[in-house]
Amino acid sequence: MTPIFKKAGAEDVGIIRLIAEKAWPAAYGDILSGAQINYMLSLMYSEEEIMHQIGLPDYHYYLVDHGNSTVGFIGFETNYEDFTTKLHRLYLLPEAKGKGLGKAAIDLVKVKSVEAGNRRIILNVNKQNTAQEFYASQGFSVYGEGVFDIGSGYVMDDYLMEYLS
Repeated sequence: MTPIFKKAGAEDVGIIRLIAEKAWPAAYGDILSGAQINYMLSLMYSEEEIMHQIGLPDYHYYLVDHGNSTVGFIGFETNYEDFTTKLHRLYLLPEAKGKGLGKAAIDLVKVKSVEAGNRRIILNVNKQNTAQEFYASQGFSVYGEGVFDIGSGYVMDDYLMEYLS
């Protein structure tokens, strides 16, 4: 079954937040403390933050529908830098993984990036997150590393990855 991607709007903020709240503990439970996961969710997935991003002309959210339900979302920003798209978010519910939905989502971002005149897609991935292997399988490679202070004594220790089209 092929996924359907639906451009998300203000009416979809609740489902984005709900999926993030279910996907994050599964994705980061073995990497980050529960306190850091909660802090990051409140910082990055507040209604105000998502509404702000949806209001930006180059920031795009898409819902991933599979079967009769929404099982994930993508958030990316075209023209983030010169000729560059940044993939900020790609999350699927745990039960939706392994069905080709992540690959289809990356393919959508690649198409939208080219449509925007961008030749590069970048992303950050936690150094301990197995998602880096998924991104490598989709043509991304590590071009750097970064430790980013996100406040309250927490940091993100990431690989910086890129895909060149």
